Amino acid sequence: MNNSNNSIAESIALWHEMVEARDFTRLPTIVADDAIFRSPAFFKPYHSSAAVCLILNTVMQVFESFEYDRSFTTESGRDLALEFKASIGEKSLKGLDIIRFDESGKIVEFEVMIRPLNALQKLAEEMSGRLSQYVTQYKDSQPA
Repeated sequence: MNNSNNSIAESIALWHEMVEARDFTRLPTIVADDAIFRSPAFFKPYHSSAAVCLILNTVMQVFESFEYDRSFTTESGRDLALEFKASIGEKSLKGLDIIRFDESGKIVEFEVMIRPLNALQKLAEEMSGRLSQYVTQYKDSQPA
């Protein structure tokens, strides 16, 4: 395994430790400064390490009984897909975290997909209530 793959493996291990502990204080150490977050509820992405860390920390506070089921990695090892299940109140959901790493093991892109629609709507409502005053500054200003 080369240094790039070692760095990525270390970041993935740290990600799983943080998820298990529900403690994201070390998240900034594995997120690139210019990282992108793609939300399942909005077309335009959010930009910056600060945005990625704020969103991921908040969503883990919203999710209940969060658990990964399966993972898929590309041959290069730089792309990872993690299938998860969680709930928000009475709504159960399934989702997919699609994570891209750079050669130093930093997250450069984090995309989330969630189903069913009613659970996504509940998540969007909860996240908006907690973050709407903070995240608009991180949204892509380019036309859709």
